[in-house]
Formats: sequence, structure tokens, C-alpha cells
Amino acid sequence: MTYEEAIQYIHSTYKFGMKLGLENIRRLLGYMGNPEKNLKIIHVAGTNGKGSTSSFINSILKEAGYKVALYTSPYLEEFEERMKINGENISREKLVYYVEYIKPIIARMVREGYNHPTEFEVITAIAFKYFSDEEVDFVVLEVGLGGRFDATNAISSSLVSVITSIDYDHMDKLGNTLGDIAYEKAGIIKKKGVVVSFYQQEEALKVINDACEVKEAYLTVLDKSNVVIKEQNSDFQVFDYKNFKDLKITLLGTHQIYNASLAVEVIQKLKNIYGYRIEEEAIKRGLMSAKWPGRLEVMKKRPYVVIDGAHNPQGMTVLKESLKLFNYRRLILVIGMLKDKEVNKMLNIITPVADVIITTTPLSDRAYSAKDLASKISRNSVFAVDQIDKAVNEALKMAGEEDMVLFCGSLYMIGHVRKLLRGVLNKK
Repeated sequence: MTYEEAIQYIHSTYKFGMKLGLENIRRLLGYMGNPEKNLKIIHVAGTNGKGSTSSFINSILKEAGYKVALYTSPYLEEFEERMKINGENISREKLVYYVEYIKPIIARMVREGYNHPTEFEVITAIAFKYFSDEEVDFVVLEVGLGGRFDATNAISSSLVSVITSIDYDHMDKLGNTLGDIAYEKAGIIKKKGVVVSFYQQEEALKVINDACEVKEAYLTVLDKSNVVIKEQNSDFQVFDYKNFKDLKITLLGTHQIYNASLAVEVIQKLKNIYGYRIEEEAIKRGLMSAKWPGRLEVMKKRPYVVIDGAHNPQGMTVLKESLKLFNYRRLILVIGMLKDKEVNKMLNIITPVADVIITTTPLSDRAYSAKDLASKISRNSVFAVDQIDKAVNEALKMAGEEDMVLFCGSLYMIGHVRKLLRGVLNKK
């Protein structure tokens, strides 16, 4: 089997859709000998900040000398980004090996009358097997969607259940109220488990509290008053958290300071409850070295070229606030969105701060066309450019040295933009 054939096989399982329930993934893992049971897992759910928080935790544990696996979704540029060990993507050769391994197991499941696993179930099962075979010390496991019925929740235990900021997103699948959405996220909480939560809106926090009471789980909620912000600019941020002084991160935006603080709280639980050795210097180095591409990522200065994966109202509000870190003359906004998102809310948040707007079409069958998205923006200086590469070139041509070009609206656009920008900007 070639790499291309392996990827094609994985994506071919997309047609089996998304099924609620954990029965099928657990059956698949059972056929594989339950590799997930060999893993020590930090499980991360939430609406916004899952990836950044996971990256901070992963980076700290790696700096502390542990062998750490990181499972995230979706990928930005390469499929292999979804499974990393100590910062290195799974190799193409190993991915092919695990697809060849799992394919006959799935065929047997179907022969025996069970449902075909979905694409995400297949990928998650491969990740568990890979991480188990590599005998990693920890797995930082990011939920794909929701939590309660997410394939990652096939695990029976975790060291810590982490819940990042909860807001409105995927309402067609998770519910129309914050309480409903929080209920799905809180589904990762385990019996008598350790839970660390971001500070939440009252409705969401009540649901998390109730879930912890039912499960007899030990809950810690991030206290904003323990965070002291000392310096913020377009290169780095410095803050204190509890007794930790002058913590420095290169991920930008006030929200990342709180995500980093949440990660430090998780690390403290691993130290104080389980006895893992993680020195303060490892925490500092890990925070500083953490990267999370596509989140307020500065690709170039003069002009600023920035990409951000904001794709829901909370994310767009945070992005708008974070623009205050930069000094620029004009903002050239390139935006693409999916139809199942709260498009009008997001446009109302971000478009008023833009001087020029270019709409484009993300790489998804759920995407608004550039023209249809432009029709939702009632103002001048809006240009519809259907192809992403042309939109990138148009925006860069428009920008003077004192301007900012900002790409946002959908992760299905940002990954492609990032790859294009690295090609274009490296030639200059």
C-alpha cells in the first residue's frame, strides 16, 4: 500500500458519517487488543482553546523529559500532524503500516455484522495503537467534537479531564444552549477523576459542577485573579500565575495567557496528585517553546501577514481584541466561512474593523462561495475572489508596508493559506 492509498482509504470511511455512541469504537479497539488501556491520558475538551492548551501541556511534559504523544484535529497542512510524539509527526511509512494493520480488522468487523467505523473512529484507533506501540509516557488527547460521544471518549480512564472555554459552536450536533453544549463537553469526566476547567459562563459551569458531583470527581476551576499580565506585544507575552513568576509565551492574545495558565494548573495536578517530577524550569521552557500554528500566527512583518483559525463568535471576538497588540495603518481582511457556522454574528464582529474585505471559498463542501459570503456584508470595499490562492495574491498586492493582511473564518481555509504563504513569502 502506498501513502496515497492509505490516505484514500482513511478518507473513504467519511461516507460512513458520524454516529452517536461509543459502542462501535470500543468494539474496534477490542478487536485491536485495547491499546488505549496502556496509555496515561490527559483528555482535553472545550469549544475554544483545546489545541493551544494541549500544545502547552505537551510542550511542558516534553521539556520535563517525558515521551509525549499529542493527538489533535483537524490538521492544517499535512494529515500526519494529527499524531505527534515529542513534536514529530507520525511518519508516512508508519501511517501506511497502521492502515494496513487496521484494514483487515475493520473488514472482519463488517463481516461479522457490525457497523463500519467512521473516519474519525478509524483515525483515533490508529492513534491509540501507534502511541501504545511507541510506549509513550503521556498522551495529550484532544476531543474531536463534543466529548460525551466523541471517539476519544472510548477511554475508560484519564489522569486529568481538561475543559477549556465553552461557547456556542456545532449547535446542530451539541445543542442550542450553553448548558446543552457543556453537558456534552462534561461527558469526558470520569468516575472519581481529576477535572481542571477554564473559568466558564455561569450556565456552563453549573453543568460541569453537577457532572463532577454525580461522578464524584475532583474539580478545579481556573481563577482569573491568580493571573497577572505583565507585558503584551506582537512578539511575546509575560505573566505570573500563582507562585510562578515571569512566565513567557510566544502565542499571542490575552486568551493564550489564560490557556497557558490552565495548562500550568493541569501540570500541578500531575505533580501533586500523581507525583510526576516536573520542575519549574521545565514549565517555563515548555510554555516558551509551545507553538500552535494558525492561531494568531504572524507569518510576516512589514506588512503584517497574520492567520487565525477563529470560526465561531467567541473566537472572532478574541481575535478582534487581539488585533490591539499590533500597530498597522489599514486592515485587509481575507475571510472564508462554512454554512453551518454563525456567519452573520461573526461578520458583525470582525468586518467593522477592516478597511478592505476579500471573501473567498474554503476547501469544504459546506463552504459559502466567495460571492454568497460577500453578499452578506453590506458595505463598500468588499471583493469576492473565489480561489484561495488568488485571494492571497490579491491581498498581498494591496498591502503597503504599514498595513496588516489578516486571514480568518475557517480552519478549512487557514491550512491552505498557511502553505501558500510559506511558499510565496519564502521567495521574497
